[in-house]
Formats: sequence, C-alpha cells, structure tokens
Amino acid sequence: MPVQRPGAVQAHVSCFDRVKMGALMGFAIGMASGAIFGTATAFRYGLRGRELLSNTAKIMLQGGGTFSVFLAIGSALLSVQQYDVS
Repeated sequence: MPVQRPGAVQAHVSCFDRVKMGALMGFAIGMASGAIFGTATAFRYGLRGRELLSNTAKIMLQGGGTFSVFLAIGSALLSVQQYDVS
C-alpha cells in the first residue's frame, strides 16, 4: 500500500463514476466469458465460418450486457452504503 504525504488529499469519486466503472468492468468480463462459452457452444453444435462468428458475437454481447447490469447495480449499492450516514 503506498504511503501518502501528510498534505495529500484524495480525490472524491462520485457514485455515478463508481457505477460507470462497475458497468465497464462487468461488460469486459461478460464479453470475455461470452467469447469462451460461445465458442465452445458453437463448436459443439458444429457451426463453422459466418455462423460461428455471428453466434459467438451474439453470446458475447448478451453476456456482456447482463453482467454489466449486475455489476453496475452492485457498485451502486456499495456506493450508497459507503455514503450512508444514518
């Protein structure tokens, strides 16, 4: 863990920035897992060429979108809990 100087001030990260970063990370993870599972599924069904690429791309976008939503919601909930002063 880096040591901060005594006069240094940490930048405030807004809740929207946290949600945006969670959505981007979720989309990247979902796309990667979609590429792996989509390609494996397409090969199992015997798809080749254009069918393989279109099916894999569809599964990648679906996985990216789904995981993006869940990670964005999780980031929002954690951000709200951090700023809750009750």
